[in-house]
Amino acid sequence: MSKQNFDDYLNESLNNLNKDIAPNKALWQGIEHALVTAKPRAAKAPLWPKLSAIAACSAAALLAINIFMSNNEPSQVVAMSDYFKAQKQSLLVQYKNQDALTNNWQAQLQELEEAEQAIKQALENEPQNQALLTMLAQVYQQQLDLINKVHAPRWQQI
Repeated sequence: MSKQNFDDYLNESLNNLNKDIAPNKALWQGIEHALVTAKPRAAKAPLWPKLSAIAACSAAALLAINIFMSNNEPSQVVAMSDYFKAQKQSLLVQYKNQDALTNNWQAQLQELEEAEQAIKQALENEPQNQALLTMLAQVYQQQLDLINKVHAPRWQQI
């Protein structure tokens, strides 16, 4: 049977079909029973996509918290610098009206401040380098000692 013959046969069969055929009475009772007793089913989504989304959100939140906390935590360099700047300012205010014993003490202080800046630049590359941190603390202490010795030498305090 060719395609055209089959199509003609199918069309003729469909047109000659009795369209007033009523279904069997038992069939309607079965349909009614199925509609009344059927419970609506909720479409269950697979569990893995939900778990994956929760895990991804949790990881992102932990990463954000970690970054936030590490940025707000003051580094050793910043804490040390703030402490010694406060002490240095306090000494300079204390000795403001007092004459210095030498005239070139400010040039020496400037040299120590330049050394401080050089060490801070090196610490930007290696913030946890203990040798550089120790050197910075020594430079700060030398600045404080210079200010103290120039304005209040020990031989005057006896």
